[in-house]
Amino acid sequence: MKFILTCGGTAGHINPALAVAGRLKELMPDSQFLFLGAEGKMEMDLVPRAGYEIRPLKITNLSRGKNLDALLHNIATVKNVAASHHEAKRMIRNFGPDAVIGTGGYVCFPVLKAASELHIPTAVHESNAVPGLTTKLLAREVDRIMVGFEESRQYYPNPEKVSVTGTPVRGEFAAYSKARARAELGIPENEKLLLSVWGSLGAGHMNGIMTELIPMLDGSQSFRLLHAAGKMYYAGVMEKLKETAPDMAQRKAEVREYIFDMPRVMAAADLVMCRAGASTISELTYMAKPVIMVPSPNVTNHHQERNARVLEKAGGAKVLLEGEFDAASLLELAEELLSDQGRLESMSDAMKSLALPDATDRICRIILDMVN
Repeated sequence: MKFILTCGGTAGHINPALAVAGRLKELMPDSQFLFLGAEGKMEMDLVPRAGYEIRPLKITNLSRGKNLDALLHNIATVKNVAASHHEAKRMIRNFGPDAVIGTGGYVCFPVLKAASELHIPTAVHESNAVPGLTTKLLAREVDRIMVGFEESRQYYPNPEKVSVTGTPVRGEFAAYSKARARAELGIPENEKLLLSVWGSLGAGHMNGIMTELIPMLDGSQSFRLLHAAGKMYYAGVMEKLKETAPDMAQRKAEVREYIFDMPRVMAAADLVMCRAGASTISELTYMAKPVIMVPSPNVTNHHQERNARVLEKAGGAKVLLEGEFDAASLLELAEELLSDQGRLESMSDAMKSLALPDATDRICRIILDMVN
């Protein structure tokens, strides 16, 4: 069989697509896969790293601004969507897929719309509780809608199309035990690992907090810190830390642009500090990791805070809102949790209770049901 997968913009959209492709390949080793992504975005790097072919489409986002620049940007976006729709239809005809699956990002709209017009089975996965603009626009176009949360059904005009699957995680997350991951990363038995990651692109406010927090470490703490700054902020973070914490290794701190080996690093972590995107939540619950969550305020309908509160209510997360804490108080909370093994274990149990470990299989069953 042949499958086209489309995803884009952030790892939260890309990784579920890679998980689905990986599982379909396990089930049908002779299958062929083609990814369609947004030109210049991170999928153009991450997808080939996973061993799949990807072709670009010119996609730009919509601006919510009300000035002339925003208007001109949105006019250009509409033109790009029209051109990408035409190009996607050409690519789909040439490849001849049995199904086309989207997992989020603006690029999904022209691709899935084109596939629907060509009468090819289509499905879209929405990982957030509240559907984004792309999913709303596609709801009447696609054959199946797959969602991460039961409460999401209410937002769709055709509930009979909707299936609750959870959000898939890559198969690599099952490959690592904590002991193996720690051994490969060279973490001593008497040290805990605090993982700090704020989205695949990074987050300006949280990078500011972390550049203040890292110089507060003196190396005597019982944990080491691994912080992912993100592509947009890495250079600036490192430039500042050259002045305030040039001896990061002695402080038991490390900063990376991006964590390409996230399954291994997350398996090794004792506590994670992060955003509350649905894909991240699926990975955290799958790995049963205690978490300090700072939901992004820059999302529609406060969906990240709504996601985070579910974890907090279950007892697996502490939720902080941007602007309500500083570097010192964040470090204090992290040290408090890391020093209480019983509490970490209780939080881990709560996270495990929320997991949907078969999300990838659920999605694959729906896809195969469409084409058989």
